[in-house]
Parts: sequence; C-alpha cells; structure tokens
Amino acid sequence: MAVLRLFGAKVGEGVVIRSRVNITFPWNLEIGDHVWLGDEVMILSLDSVKIGNNVCISQRAFLCTGSHDFRKESFDLIAKPISIEDGCWICAQAFIGPGSIVPAETMIKAGERYSRTDNG
Repeated sequence: MAVLRLFGAKVGEGVVIRSRVNITFPWNLEIGDHVWLGDEVMILSLDSVKIGNNVCISQRAFLCTGSHDFRKESFDLIAKPISIEDGCWICAQAFIGPGSIVPAETMIKAGERYSRTDNG
C-alpha cells in the first residue's frame, strides 16, 4: 500500500491486494476501506478509477478506462472514468468498461462484460 500511496493512489484501511495485481497509473486510483483485489486483477487507469468500501474484485478481473476511436484513421485514445460503488462484487475474469458506474451492492458475474454508464 505504501508504494501505491507514494505514487499518488488513495488507499483506505483494511485493503488486501493479492499477487500480480497490475495498476497502470496509481495516481488515478482511489480505493475505499475493506477492499480485496484478487490475483492478477488488471486496472488500466488512464482515467480515474474509484472503488468504494467493502468491495471484492476477484481474480483476473479487468477494469479498463480506455479504448480507441476505430472510426478515425488516427485511432484516437478515448478514456473515461470507472466508479464501483460500495458493497460490490466483481467476479473472476469480469470486464468493466470505460465510463462504467457499478451501483452499490451489485454483483458482476464471472466472465461478464459490464459497461453500464448510469445509476439505474
């Protein structure tokens, strides 16, 4: 946790980060209290990633804030924030896409792709 904080991440109390978690830009990361990040979780934090309290992100889940505009020849980067609210469980190998807001107490099933951008 100290290294993440050193690079600008905001990390709450009681956070567990398992082996081989990959966080690209820690200064864009905010983690609440009592959060568990499982083995090989990938957080591509080109934009802000906010993880609420009492959240479990299971093995090999991918939080991806970036994509590209494939319609343009220049293949421009598009980055949008991700917010995972309190009490969520992001199951193994789930994909959370750019701009996603995962409402409180939501479970994203194993292998599911989630890209909902509203709170309803």
